[in-house]
Amino acid sequence: MTDIPGYALLGRVNAPEDLRRLPASDLPALAVEIRRYLIETLGRIGGHFAANLGTVELSIALHRAFDTPHDRLVWDVGHQAYPHKMLTGRRARLETIRRLGGLAPFCHRAESEYDTFGVGHSSTSISAAAGMAAAARVKHERRRVVAVIGDGGMTAGMAYEALNHAGHLKLDMLVIYNDNDMSISENVGAMRDHSARLLAKLGIEAPHRRRPAEHDSHPAHLDEPGAMFRTLGFDYHGPIDGHDLDALGAALERLKDAKGPQLLHVVTVKGKGFEPAELDPIKYHGVTQFDPVTGAFARGKPAGAPSYTQVFGQWLCEAAAADPRVVAITPAMREGSGLVEYAQRFPTRYFDVGIAEQHAVTLAAGLACEGLKPVCAIYSTFLQRGYDQLIHDVAIQNLPVLFALDRGGLVGADGATHHGAFDFSFLRCIPNMVVMAPSDENECRRMLATGLALQQPSAVRYPRGHGRGVALDAEARPLPLGKGRILREAHGRRRPRVALLAFGTMVQPALEAAEIFDAVVADMRFVKPLDAELILELANENDLLVTLEDNVRLGGAGSAVNEVLVAQHHTVPVLNLGLPDHFVEHGTREELLAQCGLDTAGIQRAIAKRLRSRDLDRPSSQHLA
Repeated sequence: MTDIPGYALLGRVNAPEDLRRLPASDLPALAVEIRRYLIETLGRIGGHFAANLGTVELSIALHRAFDTPHDRLVWDVGHQAYPHKMLTGRRARLETIRRLGGLAPFCHRAESEYDTFGVGHSSTSISAAAGMAAAARVKHERRRVVAVIGDGGMTAGMAYEALNHAGHLKLDMLVIYNDNDMSISENVGAMRDHSARLLAKLGIEAPHRRRPAEHDSHPAHLDEPGAMFRTLGFDYHGPIDGHDLDALGAALERLKDAKGPQLLHVVTVKGKGFEPAELDPIKYHGVTQFDPVTGAFARGKPAGAPSYTQVFGQWLCEAAAADPRVVAITPAMREGSGLVEYAQRFPTRYFDVGIAEQHAVTLAAGLACEGLKPVCAIYSTFLQRGYDQLIHDVAIQNLPVLFALDRGGLVGADGATHHGAFDFSFLRCIPNMVVMAPSDENECRRMLATGLALQQPSAVRYPRGHGRGVALDAEARPLPLGKGRILREAHGRRRPRVALLAFGTMVQPALEAAEIFDAVVADMRFVKPLDAELILELANENDLLVTLEDNVRLGGAGSAVNEVLVAQHHTVPVLNLGLPDHFVEHGTREELLAQCGLDTAGIQRAIAKRLRSRDLDRPSSQHLA
C-alpha cells in the first residue's frame, strides 16, 4: 500500500491484483480519484488528455475482469492508455510521461509486461490481438485476448481486414469498440453516421448528438445494428454506457469466456468528468499546462513566427482561391495539418477520409487523373502507411500529386512512432518523385508553389514548430527545379577548407557551426533532383564536404551526395551527419537533436574530430592548430 494524500483508494492500487481485491462498491470512487489525478497531473505537465478521461471506467473494468498480463490487453494508438498505465504500477512516474528518459507516450513493450503490444499509430489493435489469439490456439494455451479500438481507429481499412480474418478463423477474442464520435477531430464516415442514428433511435445520451446524422432513407439497418460485424463473423453486443461500471462489469463477465470472435460496443465521452474537455475535446486532445479547476491554459509566449503548419494552411487557402482545381485531402488531421480555415472556406474541395492513409493517397491519384490539383496534407510518419499507394498509384503513373509532409525529422515528445526520420530515404528512391526540404517558412511557401506547378509527384517536407521569422514574399514564386544556393562564402582564413551541404532545418545550425571553421554553407533545397553541379563545384574547391540532415543517414540525402561524387569518381572526403541507425525515443526536439549530435555544438565536435583524423588527402590540407 502507498498512501497518496487525498487519494485513499488510488494509493492502494499498485497493480491489477490490488484492483481485483477492492469491493465493487469502491470502484466509482476509484474512478473519480483516477480522473482527478489525471486532471491535476496533466494540468502541470501537459500530454494527451481528453481521450484518457474517457477511458477511466473502461480501464478499471478490463483489468478487473481479466487476468492481466496473462490475458492480453491491446490498446489501439495508446494515447488513451494513461489510466491503464496508472493501474499497472506506473502511477508514480506519470509526471515523467513524454519526457526524456520518462514514461513512453504510448504503450511500449519494453516499459511494462502489461503493455502487450507497442503502439502509436492507429488501427493496429485488432490485427495484433488476432495474432495473439491465433498464437494461443497454436500453442494450446488458455488465455483471453482483448483489443480496444476507438471509432476513429475503426475508419481504417486495416481494422476491417483484421475483423474479416479473425471472423474467418473464429478466433477466441474480444474487441471493445469504444465509440465517442472523436479521434483528434470529429469522426467522419458512414460508420460514424450509423452510430449516430442508432444511438438516437435508442435514446442513448452520447456525443453523437452534437452532430446528428442526416436523415437515413433506408432505416431498416438500425433494427440489426450489428449486422455488419455479424457478417464479418463477430457476435455483436451493445451499445452500452462505457462509464457505467456495473454495466461494463456485467458485460465483460458475460463475454470474457465466450467462444469465437466477440465485439462489445461501448459509448464513452472524450473528456469525461472535466467540463471544458467535454465541451471542446479537440482543444483538449493534447494539452500544455492548464488550470485543473477552470481549464484555462497557461499564458504562452508572445506570438512570434508562424508555425510551418500555419504557413502551409495559409498558402493552401491562397492557392485554392487562385485556382479552382486545387483540392485538399487529409487522413483525419484537419487541425494538426493546418486545414481548419481551408475546410471552412472550400468545403466542396476538402476531403477528410478518416484514419485511412492508403485511401488518402489513391484518392489523390484519382483526383489527379481528372485534371484536379490534389494536395495531400499528411504527417511524414503517417505517409509510411500509404507507401505502396505512393509508388503504385501515384509515381508509376507520374501523377501530379503534391504531398505536404508535416512533422519531418524529430518531432519530440511523441517519440519513435511519430518521428519523420525516414522520408528522405524512402522518397528519393522512387522514380518521378521531386523531394524538397525548406530551410525557412518563405522557402516552404516557394517549394509548395513549385510542387503545385509540376506535372509529376512531389513532396515538401517541413518540421513541427515555428519558423525562423523571415519575411514572407507577397507571392509564393516557384523555385528553379533541382537548384541549391550558397548562403555563406568562406573568407579564406582557415585550412583545411570545409563546405557544409545542409538540407531543410539543418541549414540554421550549419550556419552557426560554420563560423568556427570559416566554412561554406549551401542550402541544398532539393533532395531529389540534387544539384549535382553545385556538389561538384564545392567538391573541387574544398578539402572536406559535410552533409547535414535530420533524416536517417542510411539512404538519406547525404547518401545521395555520395552517389553523385562516386559517379564522377571524385575522391573528396565526405562526412555524413544525420540521425543514427536506431530508433530515437521521446524528449524535446532540442534534447533529441543534441543527443544525436545535430545541434550546433554536436556538429562542431563532429567536424573537428574529422579534421583531426589526418586522412584529408588534399596536398593543401592543413590541420587546425
